[in-house]
Amino acid sequence: MNWGGASPKGSPRMFSASHKRQLSWIVVSVGGLAVFLIYASFVLVSSPIGDTVHGLFYGVGSSGKLDGSVVSSINKDTIDAILNKSLDLVDDKPSLDPQSSAVSEGVSSDSRVEQTGTKLSSELELRGSSLGNSVVTKEGGGMETSDAEDSNSQESVTSSGNGVDIVNSDLPAKSDPKVDMSLAGTNSSSAEAITSNEASVSLSDSTSTENPESLEKPDNLSSPTTVNPDCDLYHGNWIYDPLGPLYTNNSCPVITQMENCQGNGRPDKDYENFRWKPSQCDIPRFDPRKFLELMRGKTLAFIGDSVARNQMESMLCILWQVEEPKNRGNRNMQRYYFRSTSVMIVRIWSSWLVKLTSEPFDYAPAGVDKLFLDVPEEKLMEHIPKFDVVVLSSGHWFAKQSVYILNNEIVGGQLWWPDKSKPAKINSVEAYRISVETILSALVTHPNYTGITIVRSYSPDHYEGGAWNTGGSCTGKVKPLAPGELLENEHTNDMHQQQVTGFNLAIKKATNRSKLKLMDITEVFQYRHDGHPGPYRSSDPNKITKRGPDGRPPPQDCLHWCMPGPVDTWNELVFEIIKRELDG
Repeated sequence: MNWGGASPKGSPRMFSASHKRQLSWIVVSVGGLAVFLIYASFVLVSSPIGDTVHGLFYGVGSSGKLDGSVVSSINKDTIDAILNKSLDLVDDKPSLDPQSSAVSEGVSSDSRVEQTGTKLSSELELRGSSLGNSVVTKEGGGMETSDAEDSNSQESVTSSGNGVDIVNSDLPAKSDPKVDMSLAGTNSSSAEAITSNEASVSLSDSTSTENPESLEKPDNLSSPTTVNPDCDLYHGNWIYDPLGPLYTNNSCPVITQMENCQGNGRPDKDYENFRWKPSQCDIPRFDPRKFLELMRGKTLAFIGDSVARNQMESMLCILWQVEEPKNRGNRNMQRYYFRSTSVMIVRIWSSWLVKLTSEPFDYAPAGVDKLFLDVPEEKLMEHIPKFDVVVLSSGHWFAKQSVYILNNEIVGGQLWWPDKSKPAKINSVEAYRISVETILSALVTHPNYTGITIVRSYSPDHYEGGAWNTGGSCTGKVKPLAPGELLENEHTNDMHQQQVTGFNLAIKKATNRSKLKLMDITEVFQYRHDGHPGPYRSSDPNKITKRGPDGRPPPQDCLHWCMPGPVDTWNELVFEIIKRELDG
């Protein structure tokens, strides 16, 4: 019985009122939560934290630059790993080394034929100076060339503040023989450089040798190209460059294996990052696109021994970062063609640059190399008129066994002289001077040659404590020598002096319109004992890299140069010399 007119418990009226109250609270709660989420989203998206979160989830660089304090707290290695995996940039494939050789008798025989048609696997371009505004692009595949030993190698190239690490202040000028620049179109311009401002920039991210991609540095870090025509290129400092090398060992497929120091397990990397700065000016960072445009329709030839090959491969590696050339070489000549500008890079092997035969001559038996010191190599001279620029280098093969013939008479020999009763008329150093005079005289008098000849001066080796075969070593050298630390190498100085003498004698014989330039790198590179492969001359995981119990160093190469490394400076100098001549 309902005495008060109220609905009994559980009646339809009571249930309806209770349900309405619960539903209204739910609506109010959901509405409040929606308002909170909208407000919170606005705060996040409009703040630096929002940029960071947005970048991590939706791709770095899609919402502007990250705040520096926030970036520093992020685990860059983790982010890099995620990005590389998502872009398929990590090279998980086994090593495919296109070339392999070893140091034999201190000089590479270089008798192999380099592989043709090699392709770079991909190209990665990074634009912008911070992680926040990077744009990452990847291009098509090809041959993978990374080394398995290098898969764990990753070091940053960074700079603290705006300072520059100067290893050696102005290097002292030594009393080298004076170079005659008055004839054959040769003048002080052979020692000139385009000035630039040295970039001292702190990079937030680093280039790892782990990725076989080409890395294009930001355009806004390029050096200006104003010129000081009187600049002396060959006295200055080796300074630390925070931008790092122009390429990596994995972004160039034509590096000879014994010069692939990182791929062969060398643990340090600073030797890649020092660049040469003349006292009176700056050498601009090599711009491969500008070089190709400057050389449009022309041919550049590197002629000489295995050190000449070292330099040619450095040039190819630099240019490869912007264009993959077509291999048009054959058994007698390496040729790489850059289609965009019709530029050809050539290498011709010539150990001594003069006529060579192993046939018997007079009392010298067959099988021993015989050098006709006053006769240029015929095969070489046949090709000379086709070249617009020639880079010549030689010298190290004069340490090998050979017979010296001058005016059709045996006048001496190296590690060969059967008649001990009478002395030889000339020694190996003098023979080198005659050979230099012979080949350069042939070039400056050739009726059909009008090109630029750049003579790269004698490249110093750094076998300390002995020769290449008597315990000499460059193991453990990790940075350039400082002033006062250089130990003069008498043989290097003698070879350099004789080369300059031969150069000057050839200039006086000039009759054609060609130009002869001396690129005098000998003193500059005596400070770079850190730039050689040392014991890291092969990818063999079981190679010996430490001294034995008796203190004897392991077999090593202290003659050729790591790539990337100091050898790249040679091509920056070549660029400057060519630019001066072609730009007038």
